[in-house]
Amino acid sequence: MATLVDGFGRTFPYLRLSLTEACNYRCSYCLPDGYQADGRPTFLTLDEIRRLVRGFAAVGMRKIRLTGGEPSLRKDLPSIIAAVSATPGVRKIALTTNGCRLPQLVRTWREAGLTALNVSLDSLDAARFAAITGHDRFAEVTEGIEIAQTLGFDAVKLNAVLLRGLNDDELPAWLNYLRTRDVAVRFIELMRTGDNREYFERHHYRAEALEEQLIASGWTQQTRAADAGPAREYAHPGYRGRIGIIAPYSKDFCAGCNRLRVTARGDLRLCLFGDFGIPLRPLLQSDADHEALTARIATQLGLKAAGHGLHQGNTGITPHLASIGG
Repeated sequence: MATLVDGFGRTFPYLRLSLTEACNYRCSYCLPDGYQADGRPTFLTLDEIRRLVRGFAAVGMRKIRLTGGEPSLRKDLPSIIAAVSATPGVRKIALTTNGCRLPQLVRTWREAGLTALNVSLDSLDAARFAAITGHDRFAEVTEGIEIAQTLGFDAVKLNAVLLRGLNDDELPAWLNYLRTRDVAVRFIELMRTGDNREYFERHHYRAEALEEQLIASGWTQQTRAADAGPAREYAHPGYRGRIGIIAPYSKDFCAGCNRLRVTARGDLRLCLFGDFGIPLRPLLQSDADHEALTARIATQLGLKAAGHGLHQGNTGITPHLASIGG
């Protein structure tokens, strides 16, 4: 089995593939003014995605996460899920969504082959949720999450961006929520991007501070799977649910990196906050380019840096997280 290994000995079984930059939310930490189309070439087509995933699977990718923007805005999402599911070598297909269309679509995604689901839920309070996201969709999102828990997914996880002064006091509510529900919540530390400096300085909350509270309350860190995401996951015998902490500013965060990213327009990104993209789209136009595609992926991995430059204020070419899917 082929395996991608970089110059620091890290292996890469996990690909995050953005399907669109568009999003219908106006989250205060990402797209407060809403998505603005820029008239550039269209996003990857179904056939291009099929060739792309086949290429990555050939070099050892076993887990594919479909992201956005908001991937449910693509009408062909069930076909994309089915195509990824049919790719030899791919064992896990996950989707990250804002959840606004979950009640109507989550069953279709599961039937198409989706194995895991992440849903953004930045607050358990409906009014706060609306204030953060710009949409009063709390009822639909939480209904969809309840439906998803009945469909046999390998995992249902919730993503909450930690925001000082907006939702950083909700740990007791989350603990109550997780006591009886077999879900995991991921608390994500707010990251500085190209266009959110003032917001970051006002609302950044250290994820490690929350982690210290968990440890003091008897939560214990779990062993991380080889193809798992970046979260440090915690469990407690008194709770069915689990808690993950994603702390990009913590020491050695990048040492465990195991994932690559491809943008909705077909650029390979070796790091979420990297300074360059590597165009793969020219090699997605024909099945005959498969070997050239796998060679480009493998050779470019040598350019991957040891870590990001967030501590130095270097956010790379990522203007906001919707542009690459986080």
